[in-house]
Amino acid sequence: MKHVVVVGSGASGVHFAQSALDNGWRVTLVDVGRTAPAAELPQASFAQLKGEHADPAGYFLGERFEGALFPGGKGEYYGFPPHKGYIFAPLDGLALRSRGFDPLLSFARGGLAEAWTGGSFPFTADELRDFPFEPERLLRYYGVIAGRIGVSGAVDDLARFLPGHEHLAPGLRLDVHSEALLGAYERAKPRLNRELRCFVGRSRSAVRADEREDRHGCTYLGRCLWSCPREALYTPSITLRALLRREGFTYIPDHVVTRVEADDSNRVKRVHARHVASGAALELDAPRVAFAAGTLASSKLLLDSLRAHGGAAPMLTGLMDNRQVLVPFVNLALLRKRVELDSYQYHQLALGLERDDPRHYVHGLVTTLKSALIHPIVQSVPLDLASSLWIFRNAHAALGLVNVNFHDERRESCSLSLETARDGSSTLLVRYEPAAQEPERIRSTLRDVKRALRQLGCFAPPGMTHVRPMGASVHYAGVLPMQHEGGALTTTPHGESRALGGLYFVDGSTFPFLPAKNLTFTLMANAARIADEAFGR
Repeated sequence: MKHVVVVGSGASGVHFAQSALDNGWRVTLVDVGRTAPAAELPQASFAQLKGEHADPAGYFLGERFEGALFPGGKGEYYGFPPHKGYIFAPLDGLALRSRGFDPLLSFARGGLAEAWTGGSFPFTADELRDFPFEPERLLRYYGVIAGRIGVSGAVDDLARFLPGHEHLAPGLRLDVHSEALLGAYERAKPRLNRELRCFVGRSRSAVRADEREDRHGCTYLGRCLWSCPREALYTPSITLRALLRREGFTYIPDHVVTRVEADDSNRVKRVHARHVASGAALELDAPRVAFAAGTLASSKLLLDSLRAHGGAAPMLTGLMDNRQVLVPFVNLALLRKRVELDSYQYHQLALGLERDDPRHYVHGLVTTLKSALIHPIVQSVPLDLASSLWIFRNAHAALGLVNVNFHDERRESCSLSLETARDGSSTLLVRYEPAAQEPERIRSTLRDVKRALRQLGCFAPPGMTHVRPMGASVHYAGVLPMQHEGGALTTTPHGESRALGGLYFVDGSTFPFLPAKNLTFTLMANAARIADEAFGR
C-alpha cells in the first residue's frame, strides 16, 4: 500500500488525510497534539454554568486571571478562555522573532481551528483568478467538505460574494438582535445596495442544529466561546477522532517534526522528528510527505530541511494575512431590552462591501453581543465603574461588533527567513510591512461601514474602533505560491515543492492571493483537492 506522512493535525491535515485514505493510501500523521480538557457540566447553559460551576471565576477568568483583558492592553474585545490556553501554548525549541507581525502558532490536536468561530466562506472565481487551476476544480470541494463537517447558512444577498455549494444546511435560529438587524436591512436594502454597495445576509458557519454521527446538534447553550460541549461547532479534532478508527491510519502524537531528508536527486526520503518530552529521535521513511503545519511552521520546516540538505536557507517572500478592524456598535432600537443569552454566540450575519475590483471585496462578520465576557467593553466606557456597569446593563442587548476583514496580496517586503546560531539551532524571522495604500483603504472602508450601520439604526461610538495587529487573524498564506511554472520556491498546482520532490504543501503556504475572508474552509477544500488529484487511485 502506498504511504504518505502528514505533518500536522489542523484543518488541512486531517482532510488531506481523510481523502488520501479514501484513495487507498496508508497515512501516518505526526503531531505534537496537545489535547483539550474535558468539557465541564456539558448539559449546562451559559447562565447555568455561572450558577452551578464549583469555581466560576476560575473557569471564566482563570486562576491567575489569564482570561481577563486589562485596560491599556491591545484593545481586543474577546480574550481566549483559560482552558483554551493549550491551543496557543508555545513549544520549547521552536524560536521565532517578528517585526510588524504578531504571529500565533498552535501545537494542539486539531491546530489553530480548535479556536475558530466556524466561518466557512468559499472563494469566488474572481478570487481564485491567480490560482493555477480552473476555479471549478476547487469549488466542487466546498460541497465535499460541507458534507463532512456540516455547514449552515443561506444563499441570499451575499451569494455574489459567497458562492453556493452542495450540503449547505439551513441557518441556525437567529438571536433577537440579529433578526432585528436583518429586518432593518430589508427596509434599507435599496439605499444600502445602491449608495454603499453594501449587502447583508446570513453568515456561513460550520455548525448544525441536527445530529451528526457522534456529534450533537446546537441547542443554543450560549457557550460557543468556551468550546461547544456538544461539538455542534466543528473542529478538526473531531475528524482526527474519526480517522483513528480507520484501517491504514497511524497517529503519532507528542512528536515535533524537525526536517525532511532528501536523496541526491532532491526527492524526499525520510522524516526526522523528536519526542517533545524526552527528545528521543524518530525517523520515518517516506517517499511522500504532506506539510500541513500552518504557513509559518511548514515554512520553517522547509527552510531547516534545505539548510540541512544544501547548507543554505533562502528567504521566502509574499507572506499574507487579513488585516482586521473591530467596529463596536449600539442598536438604538434594542436599548433597555432584555438580553438573550441562550443563543448561538458567534456571527450569524455578515456584510459585504462591493469594490470595483471584485477581488478587493471587504468582508464583515456581524456578531451581536450575548454571553461574551463583558469587562473589555465596560472598561472602555470613559466613566466610573458603577456608571459603566449601569450603562452596560441597559445597553447589553443592543451591543454588537463588526469584524471588518481586508484582502492581502504578496509583496517582497513581507517575508520569512532563517537565522542560524552557532550551536546549529535556528530562529524563524517574520517580517511584515503593510501595503502603502492600506491607511486610505481602512479609512474609506470604515466610513462606509459606519454609514451602513446608521442605515440599520445603529451607532458606532467614537474612539472604540480597534485596528488589530497583523497576525491577529491567523489567516497566514502565500510564501510558496502555487504556479504553473516557477522556481524552487514555488509549488506545482498540486502543492508539490519544486525544491524537494515528493514534498507537498497542503496548508495556506501555497495560496497566491488572500481574499478578505477566513481561509479555513478553503484550506480544507484545497487539501481534499490535492489528495484526490495527486494521490488518487
